[in-house]
Amino acid sequence: MSARTLMVQGTTSDAGKSTLVAGLCRVMHRRGVRVAPFKRQNMSLNSAVGADGGEMGRAQALQAQAAGIEPTSDMNPVLLKPNSDTGAQVIIQGRAVGELNAAQYHDYKRIAREAVLASYERLADAYELILVEGAGSPAEINLRAGDIANMGFAEAIDCPVLLIADIARGGVFAHLVGTLALLSESERARVTGFVINRFRGDQALLQPGLEWLEAHTGRPVFGVLPYLPGLHLDAEDAISRVPSGEPAASALRVLVPLLPRIANHTDFDPLRQHPQIDFRYVQDAKDLGGADLVILPGSKSVRADLAWLHEGGWARYLEHHLRYGGKVIGICGGFQVLGERIADPEGIEGAPGESAGLGWLKIQTVLYQEKQLRNVSGRLTFDGARVRGYEIHMGQSTGGALDRPALLLDEVRADGAMSADGQILGTYVHGLFEEPSASAALLRWAGFALPLALDHARRREEMLDGLADAVESALDLSRLLPKVRAGTTRAALSRVRGRPCKS
Repeated sequence: MSARTLMVQGTTSDAGKSTLVAGLCRVMHRRGVRVAPFKRQNMSLNSAVGADGGEMGRAQALQAQAAGIEPTSDMNPVLLKPNSDTGAQVIIQGRAVGELNAAQYHDYKRIAREAVLASYERLADAYELILVEGAGSPAEINLRAGDIANMGFAEAIDCPVLLIADIARGGVFAHLVGTLALLSESERARVTGFVINRFRGDQALLQPGLEWLEAHTGRPVFGVLPYLPGLHLDAEDAISRVPSGEPAASALRVLVPLLPRIANHTDFDPLRQHPQIDFRYVQDAKDLGGADLVILPGSKSVRADLAWLHEGGWARYLEHHLRYGGKVIGICGGFQVLGERIADPEGIEGAPGESAGLGWLKIQTVLYQEKQLRNVSGRLTFDGARVRGYEIHMGQSTGGALDRPALLLDEVRADGAMSADGQILGTYVHGLFEEPSASAALLRWAGFALPLALDHARRREEMLDGLADAVESALDLSRLLPKVRAGTTRAALSRVRGRPCKS
């Protein structure tokens, strides 16, 4: 195991860790280095299906793309998908192991730590450089015991740490100095330097602060990343409700209910960035104006989010919307709520029970423990346009509406349903708008006569290259990269685990 390892930690959540790791992955890939991303523990409702068939955080799938490699669940061995304010589904090395509350997961950390170290070992055997992303902040002292997300992992594998802070939040020097102050002496020694993220303006005005920071801490500032207003990459979890641009007056109006447990909202990135679409996330449907298309998104707690839809007036709004010729798409959990009944007899997503659906599609759904995970390709049944995407769901649906499928996958397997009047489409496939031909076909179906067929995958590649250009320009990599050293040996990992080393 000879891979060099660098860990990127942040002073706060959303400080720019995922973005910096993605940018560094693309920089090193362009330099011919076999590089892989790694995030030991991720809390996110945006997930992907890796090439190994395991579920993983969507941010790590994007980072793998930046590195020019196939994503695998070893790159994110622990994924937590919250289904309430105190509990989450725990996914270990790509497979769901159960629902745990915060206290139960704290006790489970020893087992999770084993999976984390095993995944790291495999990656370190296969790649030259591992870029590790932290989670949240290393200064969360209430979570220090049994930590596997930040300094606990850095100490286990003996790797250097790069600390990033977001200047747009304000108080950037307090964030950096305060974070250092709350670390132990051995942890502080691992922090090799700083990166400041999302700076706007004249850097000369920032220079006195940078010089003070270096003198006060004895650590270099490796660079200041500029604010990149046109950068739109797959989010780990946060939802931006700011429109990506000003739509044309004749734009197709698309609304998505902002469910409390919305899952895989990255499904809508191609629509948010489309110049012909007026895209909005909306919470309350009361007094809401008209729309051409309403999309019900995925959900981690389908029955709870169905109740939220009723409370927010969405059932009445959708009834009015359909009466006047509007179109509706339901994706995954959104497909399930369009049916007649959702049953959760084992209490997988909350209290056991069942709920009446919105009733517009004749399907019934039962939630089971075994999760369906697969990457898929196929065609839209009403148009023949090519679709690529992925399935992540615990529900299985039956009923007469499935006799009119929305998609044909792998040329043989029917998926989803369309209503007899052609106004409603439901599917279990995420990524529905990624393929240009499928996106254009769906927009025509929704009422837009001449939609642009935008290639979202190519645009993502262009954004990754632009990010890498910014990283290379802003960071002093000639000073940073020599700080990166080989990860620990198997013998050291075995000592961490508390058992003899196996040859």
